[in-house]
Amino acid sequence: MAMELDLAGKIAVVTGASKGIGLAVTRSLAAEGAVVIAGALNGSDELDLLAESFAVEAVRVDLTEPTAPERLVDRAISRHGSLDILVNNVGAVRPRPGGFLTVSDDAWQATFTINFLVAARSMRAALPHLVRRNSSRVVTVSSVNAFLPDPAVVDYSAAKGALANLCKSLSKEFAASGVRINTVSPGPVQTDLWLGDDGVAATIGQASGLSPDEVARRAAADSPTGRFTTPQEVADLVLFLCSARAANVNGSDFVVDGGLVTTL
Repeated sequence: MAMELDLAGKIAVVTGASKGIGLAVTRSLAAEGAVVIAGALNGSDELDLLAESFAVEAVRVDLTEPTAPERLVDRAISRHGSLDILVNNVGAVRPRPGGFLTVSDDAWQATFTINFLVAARSMRAALPHLVRRNSSRVVTVSSVNAFLPDPAVVDYSAAKGALANLCKSLSKEFAASGVRINTVSPGPVQTDLWLGDDGVAATIGQASGLSPDEVARRAAADSPTGRFTTPQEVADLVLFLCSARAANVNGSDFVVDGGLVTTL
């Protein structure tokens, strides 16, 4: 029997939807028949192509602006009258090869804004609408760094730890209202965040005298599977958590890292 996800006709908001994990999630939701309001700073050709073939509305928005997450949610409500799914995906990391002492107040603020506050604001805007549905879902893309703190990304690790903590709290507060809230924690993924011109591999490589390819190779070798996760592999898990098949999964975190984290 095929696994029916029961996502047809569901209204979903996805943040950071123009590339990487967000694009894969948007594509996968749309392919299952969901209506997707896809928020991203600059958009992308790939996202525009999805919008031509599926019920996807690409919205260009700077989600780090304090009112922008609420505006994105309001866009979904004004267009479709309800909201069933929120996928918090937007995030960014800047490696700190000089360590903690080089991270300024402005850097801390920027890191917490994009990796924590955007999701907090998105959930604050979405939850009043999500609780009106019989069953609704929030899935937040966190990181293994939430529980695997790394001095090289000290501010990112702290922000993701706070994000995981917040989602756990909200899963307790809103479960009785029919909202399931879970997180997904990828290790290194084949995205621009890691492999782009200004990504982790390039930044660490520049600081250490290694090529970006060598930095990426060593990072992949840290995992027992010896490779990075693909965006689609993360999206497949997100989709399951958005679906009726995960109806009693709540307040949980799911690691997708090829075995990188070795603790129980």
